[in-house]
Amino acid sequence: MSDYLKVVYSEENRAYTDYPKKLAKYLFDTFTMKSKTTLLEIGCGRGEMLSNFKDLGLNVQGIDLSPEAPSFQQNITIKVANIEEKKLPYEDNSFDIIYSKSVLEHFYYPERYMKEAYRVLKPGGILLTLVPDWESNYKIYFDDYTHRTPFTKVSLEDILKIHNFKDVNVYKFRQLPLLWKYPKLNYISNLIAPFVPIRTENKFLKWSRELMLISYATKR
Repeated sequence: MSDYLKVVYSEENRAYTDYPKKLAKYLFDTFTMKSKTTLLEIGCGRGEMLSNFKDLGLNVQGIDLSPEAPSFQQNITIKVANIEEKKLPYEDNSFDIIYSKSVLEHFYYPERYMKEAYRVLKPGGILLTLVPDWESNYKIYFDDYTHRTPFTKVSLEDILKIHNFKDVNVYKFRQLPLLWKYPKLNYISNLIAPFVPIRTENKFLKWSRELMLISYATKR
C-alpha cells in the first residue's frame, strides 16, 4: 500500500503554498505564543507548519504515522508512530503546546489522543486543535475515506472537558487569511456559502463554505 504522503499529499495533488506560513503566524499571534516555547505537532505530515512555527522562534518537534514524514524536514526532529495504537514516545509534562490540524477526526478512538496529549503537556500547557466542522462539511466529509469521527462545536468542547482540560474555547473558522485581517467580511461569506457548489475548486468559495473548528484548552 502506498504511503498517504505520496498519494494524498504529493506535490502534484497538494502543491506547496504560503498558506502554512500565514496560518502559523495567525495562531502564534492569536494565542500569544512566545519564542523558545516547546511545541509538538501531532500528525505533522510534510512538516510545513512545524517549519513555520520554528521560524517564529518556537522549539518544535513532530510526530506522524508516515515513515516518509521525517524526510521532509532535515532540521526538525520528526518521529514515526501511530498514537492510536501506542503511547506518544515522550515523557510526562514535556511540551508547552500540542498542536494538530485535520488529525483528530481520523481517530476511531479520539479519547486516546486526548489522554496522551494531556499526559505529555506541561501543567498550564496549551492544546490547540483544528478539525473540520461537521455542520458545514457533512456532504463531502467522507470523500476522505480515512475520516472516522466527525466533530461539532459541542462534541469538541465535551471531549476536552471530559478529559480534564480547562479554559476550553471552540469557535468556527474560515481558512481565508483575508478574513483574519478583516473579520467583518465573514458576513459576506455567510451570505454566499449556501450557494457555493459542494465540490468547487475555487479556494475562496470552497473555504467560505467549508469551515474548520479551532479549539483552545489548557492542562489543569
